[in-house]
Formats: sequence, C-alpha cells, structure tokens
Amino acid sequence: MSKIALITGATAGIGEASARLFAQQNYDLIITGRRTERLDALAQDLVNEYGIRVNTLTMDVRNKEEVEKLETLSDDWKKVDVLINNAGLSQGMDPINAGSTTDWEVMIDTNIKGLLYVTKVVSNWMIKRKSGHIVNLGSIAGKETYLNGNVYCATKHAVDSLNKAMRIDLLPHKIKVTGVHPGAVDTEFSQVRFHGDQERAKKVYEGYEPLHAQDIAETIWFAVSRPAHVNINDMIVMPTAQASTSHHLKE
Repeated sequence: MSKIALITGATAGIGEASARLFAQQNYDLIITGRRTERLDALAQDLVNEYGIRVNTLTMDVRNKEEVEKLETLSDDWKKVDVLINNAGLSQGMDPINAGSTTDWEVMIDTNIKGLLYVTKVVSNWMIKRKSGHIVNLGSIAGKETYLNGNVYCATKHAVDSLNKAMRIDLLPHKIKVTGVHPGAVDTEFSQVRFHGDQERAKKVYEGYEPLHAQDIAETIWFAVSRPAHVNINDMIVMPTAQASTSHHLKE
C-alpha cells in the first residue's frame, strides 16, 4: 500500500507545494484547509496527474470540533505515516501597545491551539501503529524576535518548544518529529499579515530573492525521506540574502 501524508493548510503556499511533492512521491494524501474550492481543485489535479488517492476535509484548525471530524475517516485513512502541521499565519505588525486583540487571538488559535488539536488526533493514530513522522512548520520568528513581531514571534517560539516536547513525548512510540523553520518565503503570508494589502506585501520581498514554497517542500521531503534510524530534529532554512530576521542583502 502507498503511504499516507496528512497536510494542513494545503490550499496555498508551502502546504500546496508539499502536497504536490508528496503526490509525486506516490503518497496518498489527506489535505485540509478552509477553502473548499481550492482543496477540491488541488485534489482533482493530483489525482489526474499522479493517480494517487486524495481525501479532502474543509476545516479551520482553530475549531476543535471541525478538527475532530478527522475521526470520521475510515480506518484505512487513519494509517497516516506523515503529518505536516503547516497551517499557520501572521496578522498585523503593530507594536504591543497598539496591537489588535482580534489579530492576537487568530494567531494564537491557529499557530498554537490548531497545531495541538490536529497533533492530538493524529499522534494517537500513530501511537497505535508505533510508527509515524510529524513535521511542524515553525519560522525564523520562532528563533528570534523582531520589531513589531511580538505575538507572531511568541506563537512561533511556542511551536519551537512544542516541537521539542513532541520529540520527547513520542520517543517511546518510535514516532519521528521534525521542526522546519523558514526565513522569508514568497507565499500569501505577507498578504494575510497585512489583511490583503498587496502593495505592502510586495515590499517585504523587494530587492532580494526570498525562498519559494517549493524550497520548503523539498526540505520537508528531505527530512521525511531519511532512513528509519535518522531523525532530523530541527532545520532553519533562509534565503541566501537573509542572514537573520533583520539583516538582508538587498540589491
């Protein structure tokens, strides 16, 4: 039987690129996201191109009841080999005193609680089989803190800590855990952060070449495709032109 990967936030960016790459590697997929039309279009594309099985689930990881719908999957779909906790976002970029509490809650509920909800369900499936690999998408913002990054950085620091905790907690069950922490990636990330302001979003990547979603998908695949005795705990991936959150080489 083909292996199965479950990818959250698969409707764009790193999630979509990962779905395409894992499909190319003959994985069957469970893909989730909030945009049903995009999920369905991606699923049809992958089935047509690679002949794999694809199961879609429209859900917002912030909603525990929606995440728990994963339990309605048939037993053969619960044999998940790889979980990619990709769903995540940033909202706003204001100093702490001027921040939107709504933005804060969206980031905390998505980046921390959503990751936990999904992991709790899927890790229990993996524990039953004594096998699996969980990949958590963090950020360079989880390794450093930058001006006006406050709550977003805090949520990604939490992901970094949870990644380490999962590695320890799941060790007795022979489940691998990997954290992948990208620097600047040219996806919808900045558009979401700036609430759809495309001009402001474009300026984030002006003057240098950022990472692309495919770069991170390939990084994830590298970690997942290592031999059984090898676990890559943590990876930081940056554009060549970005040394840290605040140091860029711009033309």
